[in-house]
Amino acid sequence: MTVLVVIFVVYNSIIYTQGTSNNTPLMSEQAIKGEKLYQENNCTACHQFYGLGGYLGPDLTNVISAKNKGAEYVKAFLNSGVKTMPKFNFTEEEKEAIAQFLTEVDQTGHYPIVEADKKASGWVDMKYKNQ
Repeated sequence: MTVLVVIFVVYNSIIYTQGTSNNTPLMSEQAIKGEKLYQENNCTACHQFYGLGGYLGPDLTNVISAKNKGAEYVKAFLNSGVKTMPKFNFTEEEKEAIAQFLTEVDQTGHYPIVEADKKASGWVDMKYKNQ
């Protein structure tokens, strides 16, 4: 039993003290403000990123780069309310911040992911837009 405990401790110390190759991009200050507004207004209740979130509204992962959409499209419907989307009273600065947040999310990758390198070990290497 002592041997198992020692192996467990050594294994965990190796695993949890190793550095990771975290490719998480840093967001701009404006995008962080937009993310905060997105969270404060509970947008995740209806919208998703990478298929995770609510299902009433569309996935917003690539709304900025989608054909016939973009930052102006996003800003246009934020205060107007569309079908089941509530009408918000965001200022121009707040709309710019949300659009910047969605722009920076858009740069993280594609959803749905159609190009990915699947390893025999079961891991998947995703291809990001900025690589």
